[in-house]
Amino acid sequence: MPRLPRAVRLFQGAVTVVTTPTRHRARFHTLAVAEVRPLTADSVEVTFAVPPQLEGEFDYLPGQHLALRATIDGQELRRSYSICRPCTPGTISVAIKRDLGGVFSSWANTDLCAGDRLDVMSPQGSFTTALPTLENTHLAGIAAGSGITPLMALAQTVLAASATSRFTLVYTNRTALDVMFLDELADLKDRHPTRLALYHVLSREQRSSQLLSGRIDEAKLRRMLDTILRPGTIDEWFLCGPFDLVQLCRDTLDDVGVARAHVRFELFTTGDPTTITPPPGRPGLVSAGDQTVEIEFTLDGQTATVTTPVNARESILSAALRVRPDVPFACAGGVCGTCRASLISGDVTMTENYALEPDEIARGYLLTCQSHPTTARVSVNYDV
Repeated sequence: MPRLPRAVRLFQGAVTVVTTPTRHRARFHTLAVAEVRPLTADSVEVTFAVPPQLEGEFDYLPGQHLALRATIDGQELRRSYSICRPCTPGTISVAIKRDLGGVFSSWANTDLCAGDRLDVMSPQGSFTTALPTLENTHLAGIAAGSGITPLMALAQTVLAASATSRFTLVYTNRTALDVMFLDELADLKDRHPTRLALYHVLSREQRSSQLLSGRIDEAKLRRMLDTILRPGTIDEWFLCGPFDLVQLCRDTLDDVGVARAHVRFELFTTGDPTTITPPPGRPGLVSAGDQTVEIEFTLDGQTATVTTPVNARESILSAALRVRPDVPFACAGGVCGTCRASLISGDVTMTENYALEPDEIARGYLLTCQSHPTTARVSVNYDV
């Protein structure tokens, strides 16, 4: 994990600094829905009540996410959503935007209501600041659509943590009606008029400024870097949105000399509509004479072994789920990082990786949903 700062909790307007939460075991707990609040015509904020005995399991850093699990029309579905509020005792909130054809997001927007109970995984993710202090720092975020969700928690926490910190936010949507947290952003700007710079970019509405009108392409982004997002003044960058926008921002920042170590990103999806993740835990049929791979994994201090045929090209996660249904995962697409583990022995190839930082990979971490053994035996540890 990248080095993380101390977390900031807000108690009735006061700021209390607490120690950084330890990395939670990715475990589901059943929580009651306290409130479902409409944000736009196709998005809601879902707040869960966290009982006192589980508060330690739901400590989090701004920018982290929750995996939710529900059975819809007889099918178990898991989806990850970013936490949208600073860490507050007793509650935890995520924002869910309806995706076109999205079964879980559509259900959450139409059927989920206060009093319902959902399985909620302890907070995960490293999309949070790695700066050792927030004094005299300047952070910048570029978000699209529901990508504002983790940046809401980040911006509020950063501005509350230090009277000398600054946050610049570029937030792009199709129209003004699509802007999530519109009132909250306006209130945050009113509370910190000199330390929060907020720019709404609308791709399908004409604004008074050409810079804030239309889609963000490379030319527009470079003009922003020359005017409202001067790289030389910014200590850390946060990018959250669809693959194309995030990749454009990463490439452009790299081109103007911003070190990758100072750029953090989170994706909605991988951007590859042809990639279909097979259901994990399907039977691994071994025929006589098949070459096999032995996968050993440790979870909660218990070690298990499963065998899979080489020609099945099965991921470590899929194989492990056959013998341990509680092996952690959420997206199974290399995006959320919930299935992260440490490689103890053997070698693997990772098909995709949109969740691990380069220093994590260098230290031997992998995404089990995307990792395929290339040696006859592989051992991984989820507890490290």
